[in-house]
Amino acid sequence: MIIRVGNGYDVHRLAEGPELWLGGCRITHSKGAVAHSDGDVLIHAICDALLGAAALRDIGYYFPDTDPEYKGIDSKQLLEKTAALIRKDGYEISNIDTTICLQQPKIGDYIPQMRQILAEVLQVDDTQISIKATTTETLGFVGREEGVAAYAVVLLVA
Repeated sequence: MIIRVGNGYDVHRLAEGPELWLGGCRITHSKGAVAHSDGDVLIHAICDALLGAAALRDIGYYFPDTDPEYKGIDSKQLLEKTAALIRKDGYEISNIDTTICLQQPKIGDYIPQMRQILAEVLQVDDTQISIKATTTETLGFVGREEGVAAYAVVLLVA
């Protein structure tokens, strides 16, 4: 058995106007992520972790923010394509562990729905996906509500 670990990180600026998407869920808030795509930092971090574990470069290589094809794209589509890339190389997802850093709004009630959405897109059981949320105790760009960040670690097996 081959075991591969990958980590991912993403950050987007928050501003009034755009919608806030996390883990494939629209989150009710006065601010949203400023991005070329829908700005779903959780999915972007998971994509990078999956690609990194399989040594397949990064999300920007496959889905560049300079390509009009990806303008406003639903990040679940990027995740589905990323999963296909790693499976093409013979890998399966053992588990995913993530952390979302966001001062406001509180997102704990959304986590079960996020897990279910991600599990469906990735064709895994939702028990294989962990999502945690934290604030930064009002410190830094997250604490000042200027941005949102997400971290992901994945374990792949072949």
